[in-house]
Amino acid sequence: MVQPVLELDSVSKSFAATRALKNMSLAIMPGEIHAIVGENGAGKSTLIKIMTGVHSPDTGEIRIDGRPVTLRSTQDAQEAGVAAIYQEPMVFPDLNVAENIFISNRQKGLWMRWSELYREAEALIAPLGVTLDVRRSASGLMLAEQQTVEIARALSLRVKVLIMDEPTASLSAHEVTRLLGIARALRDRGVAVIYISHRLDEIFRVADRVTVIRDGAHISTRPIAEVTEQGMVRDMVGRALESFAVKTAANPHGDVLLAVDGLGRRGVFEGISFDLARGEVLCLAGLVGARRTDVALALFGIAPATVGEIRLDGVPVQITTPAQAMSLGLAYVSEDRRKLGLALPLPIFVNISMASLRKIAGALGLIDRKAEDRMAHGYRDALSIRAAQTTIDVGKLSGGNQQKVMLAKWLETRPRVMIFDEPTRGIDVGAKAEVHNIIRRLASEDVAVLVISSDLPEVLALADRVLVMREGRQAGILPIAEATQERVIALAAGQGEGGAP
Repeated sequence: MVQPVLELDSVSKSFAATRALKNMSLAIMPGEIHAIVGENGAGKSTLIKIMTGVHSPDTGEIRIDGRPVTLRSTQDAQEAGVAAIYQEPMVFPDLNVAENIFISNRQKGLWMRWSELYREAEALIAPLGVTLDVRRSASGLMLAEQQTVEIARALSLRVKVLIMDEPTASLSAHEVTRLLGIARALRDRGVAVIYISHRLDEIFRVADRVTVIRDGAHISTRPIAEVTEQGMVRDMVGRALESFAVKTAANPHGDVLLAVDGLGRRGVFEGISFDLARGEVLCLAGLVGARRTDVALALFGIAPATVGEIRLDGVPVQITTPAQAMSLGLAYVSEDRRKLGLALPLPIFVNISMASLRKIAGALGLIDRKAEDRMAHGYRDALSIRAAQTTIDVGKLSGGNQQKVMLAKWLETRPRVMIFDEPTRGIDVGAKAEVHNIIRRLASEDVAVLVISSDLPEVLALADRVLVMREGRQAGILPIAEATQERVIALAAGQGEGGAP
């Protein structure tokens, strides 16, 4: 009988009063792709950190190749054959590809034979089916190429178990297909791949077995042939969720609130024109590189437009700063939580209140801490933010709960126009359903909603109309009754014609 390459036996881990893992037992076999799924806050991040030596378990045992091990650091884990790649790769931009691959390899010593180093780097990359110049600087690498470098780095350490944590969250469809191919190639070489993703379709495309965890506990482990999407979701959230039905007709909505005419920023995007009515949801779709986010940055004044006109209630407005945008009633939920959405080292209550301080400030400008506390606790309960206290630093929350904190911050501003940029990127199906309900509720309250999403089923589930962009230009606008995945993709790829703005 084949012996597991990695085992966790009754592992538990607590942080203060929060029990992150509860008697977790898991067996990973060599030469398999083992998917681990669960809601944000289910314990996946803690599980990864236990397996990679970042955290030590409070109780339980870790075994590699049947032998008990103590992993006190990531170096210990790597030497034992366990490594991880993450949603945001960690490469050194001032080094070239080969140097990044071998940077963790102690066996290389102090003196380098560069020709040999480059040959070894090429030999590690070649089986992955990727063409990459190992002498090239890492500073210009695309995200998918950075991930390839990290995978090659793990292979250089003779990895036995490679953990892929949300590796496709920011990749195009083509890049996703390539990465799944790399995962299969690693499996065929005998490497155990632990694949963690909220994209359930990827799980069915690539996994051999699936483990579901919920609230820090093991719920189920099954061969993929015995798993259904409905059953997986039920195990993840403890209840059945309604699927995101594709809309067949637009919602009734009011007068035009936001109008954009010929908007552009030189060298970035141009010719964007649309009307957005009260209570309407307009989705921006397109392939990676379509420059949809740049339109949002222009509307919110982060990177202002250089040409074109923006009108609110028919009145031309100039938006050159986020402060101006906020004063006009705009809010922007960024795709980049770390850079543009949250202050990760600060507590939940500070992040929620920071865009609405005037509401809770007294005559002398002093913050009413009791009002701030009520605000934070209200949103924690309303949005089901998983945190025992609102004094916890946001950086310690899971990605889905961070997303909810960012939503709370902007909801409190009571916006007239709400811009969502990839609102469900990297969050679980339960949180995704909650975000969709928030978007629909805002529209029902006559807020004009602009959604940027790379998830076509999401676009079709939310939109009243779909504006498709291609390479910084507007390819067309489709009413939802005429929008299909095939037609949206054809427009995004330059193979069709869309309706007029």
